[in-house]
Amino acid sequence: MEEKNQTAVLEFLFLGITDDLHQKIVLFIMFFFVYLVTLGGNVGVITLIWEDPSLHTPMYFFLSHLSFVDACSSSCVAPKMLFDIFIENKAISFMGCAAQMWFFGLFVATECLLLAAMAYDRYVAICKPLLYTLIMSQHDCVLLVIGSYVIAIISTMTHTILTFYLPFCGPYIINHFFCDISPLLSLACTDTKINKLVLFVLAGAVGVLSGLVIVVSYVCILLTILKIQTANGKQKAFSTCSSHLATVSILYGTLFFIYVRPNAGSSLDINKVISLFYTVVIPMLNPLIYSLRNKEVKDAFRRILERKHFLLGA
Repeated sequence: MEEKNQTAVLEFLFLGITDDLHQKIVLFIMFFFVYLVTLGGNVGVITLIWEDPSLHTPMYFFLSHLSFVDACSSSCVAPKMLFDIFIENKAISFMGCAAQMWFFGLFVATECLLLAAMAYDRYVAICKPLLYTLIMSQHDCVLLVIGSYVIAIISTMTHTILTFYLPFCGPYIINHFFCDISPLLSLACTDTKINKLVLFVLAGAVGVLSGLVIVVSYVCILLTILKIQTANGKQKAFSTCSSHLATVSILYGTLFFIYVRPNAGSSLDINKVISLFYTVVIPMLNPLIYSLRNKEVKDAFRRILERKHFLLGA
């Protein structure tokens, strides 16, 4: 019976964000602009890092991958959401829904782990500067990035398989604008306690473990900064971490509220609003944060512009 109910699901329907026409127009213009800035900003950061030799360091290697997952996670949701705003039948196929949930979950989990790797990089740079090149070798940086993707794949694959093996008895209407775990679990016509427990444990493991690495790294960094005698030295050390801290605070605040708190699926409308923030807005903020608050990035951008101007002038 469960197999029959599951195989009978051909598509899901999204309720979307709003039914008001004026709100739809405003949201479409706003989110279309945000998505363009997200793509342009993140692709620009990646290009800048690969073009400028001074940015060929572990921190910017991690940042290039962070920008990649930001662009990809936004692209998993934003185009479909924008397309659905003005149409009545906001449908997505069964396999399309599974793919969207898998890819989005993969990139979000990878981002959390990359932020932990970046925190560790800052810890080594500030607390163990003489050993920095030895500890943060190119080989080890590549392993940290690969490990982030592998752990994220395992976690997300587990969620996706467990979710889409559930029997969905209909109506197949998702109270959301993309295929997220919590609203999908609310459609299942069976007990989902195991799924919610696995979600809590795995999402908690990725979030808490990566968060623990970040917290421990910054406690050590803070203790080291306090030992610096000069105010200029303290400011310089802290400035290398400020962008990363801002990114961590924004992302982890929203993810913990939605996925790690108990009974995360009980407030779907609240989750929908917050999901707009971390699916659409946060991927746009990250390149802006690193561009506006990071002197090395701004200097590299200036050098690229001067080089282009010189070549055009020649």
